Amino acid sequence: MKVRVHVTLKPGVLDPQGAAVRRSLGALGFDGVEKVRQGKVIELQLAETDATKAEAQVKEMCEKLLANTVIENYAVEIL
Repeated sequence: MKVRVHVTLKPGVLDPQGAAVRRSLGALGFDGVEKVRQGKVIELQLAETDATKAEAQVKEMCEKLLANTVIENYAVEIL
């Protein structure tokens, strides 16, 4: 089963990478970009075939390794 995890910074957490991307886009002539928040996407291929079990496994993975839950949110998408 294929699973996608979207990890983003929580609101209020500074995003220096996003700010750098916004400045770079402005330097390239894309002046209308007011704010950029950068995150990451992680795709996993699991042996599990039950969607409920797969989601539970991936949430545990996120809590233990894939996301820093102090400053990041995550969303699990079963594909």
